Amino acid sequence: MAKYDENGYITELEGNEIFVFGSNGHGAHLGGAAATAVRRFGAIMGQSEGLQGQSYAINTMDSKDEMLSQIARFLIFAKNHPELSFYVTEIGCGIAGYTQSEIAPFFKDVSDNVILPKSFLEVLQRS
Repeated sequence: MAKYDENGYITELEGNEIFVFGSNGHGAHLGGAAATAVRRFGAIMGQSEGLQGQSYAINTMDSKDEMLSQIARFLIFAKNHPELSFYVTEIGCGIAGYTQSEIAPFFKDVSDNVILPKSFLEVLQRS
C-alpha cells in the first residue's frame, strides 16, 4: 500500500501501484505532483499523457475539453487494468486552477482500483 508523508503526499508505492498526476501538453513535469512523478515514480519528460514508469499523466493545462477526454481515457485504462491500483492526486487543482468541486465529479464512477484523494471523496459525498 502507498506510503504518505506528514503532509499527506505519496512518497512510496508498491510494484503494482500507479501515481496519477496532472501534466501539461509539453510533458514538462517541473512542479508539484508532476515533479514528484519524475523524481520518484518514473514519469518521462516530454510525455504529457498516459502510463510512464509507476505514474500516469493527465494533461490538465491545455483545455478543459482535453483534460476531460484524458480523464475518460484514464478511467477506461484503469478499468482494463484491475491488477494495478491507481492513486489519483488532486489533478487540475494546482497550477491548472480548477477547484476540487469542479474536478471530483468526473471521477464519480471509478473502478475499485482507483483511489481518489480525500478532497475528491468529500466533494462526491456531498453531491
